[in-house]
Amino acid sequence: MATFTDQLGRSIILPKVPQRIVSLVPSQTELLFDLGLEKEVVGITKFCVHPESMFRSKPRVGGTKTVNFERIAALQPDLIIGNKEENEQSQIQRLMEQYNVWMSDIETVPAALDMIQAVGKITGKATEAQALTKKITTAFANMPVSSSQPPLKVAYFIWKDPYMVAGDETFIHHIIERCGWKNAIALPRYPEVTPENLQKMALDIIMLSSEPYPFKTKHLQEFQELFPSSKVLVVDGEYFSWYGSRLQYAPSYFAQIIEQIQTGNFSSE
Repeated sequence: MATFTDQLGRSIILPKVPQRIVSLVPSQTELLFDLGLEKEVVGITKFCVHPESMFRSKPRVGGTKTVNFERIAALQPDLIIGNKEENEQSQIQRLMEQYNVWMSDIETVPAALDMIQAVGKITGKATEAQALTKKITTAFANMPVSSSQPPLKVAYFIWKDPYMVAGDETFIHHIIERCGWKNAIALPRYPEVTPENLQKMALDIIMLSSEPYPFKTKHLQEFQELFPSSKVLVVDGEYFSWYGSRLQYAPSYFAQIIEQIQTGNFSSE
């Protein structure tokens, strides 16, 4: 019997190491696999696309905000792992009435590292989690940052029709600032914006994320016309917003983007 506290400050008591885990968060599903828990994961969401082996073989329990309660019940999980931002509160509360639910709440890399270590402890993979967090910490410590002064102003688009961007109080905001840029959006969470308002900000960089809206190279011209004085590029949204084991590879990706922007030789995706 062991007690664990999640990142919302809630305590859950587990009689043994979980053997049947349902993950409701794509980046945390990938983490569970990388910790060696492919066998223990019995359910994932339709957005848990990494690794492909789990995406193709594991039962899906709906979306991150559209949980199928009947499918979860059929899987008889002894642990469900969710996230405050990515999952819908009322659905999580309903699950908490029947199951052990461990929740993450992540806006920074340190919080992500805490989550990884906590998930490692609760699943009996503390050693593997510690090794992973050390790897991620080293990678970020060695990552170069943008040398531009003052910092380049960035608007990071996550949606189209309506236009939505990443504001502060988000993990994406933390990553933008960690790279040495400045997030131009001083509004919480993911506000809707108009091109007219953004055009007044003299933005240096427009980033179009590959997720959740699938921005591609075909969108570059539209945004370049809206923001002719800004550099516009499509970026890999998984590196900017996935806070699990993918973080071990993120710093090298950010270093490439930083160099490309500083040299003016940046790729479109």
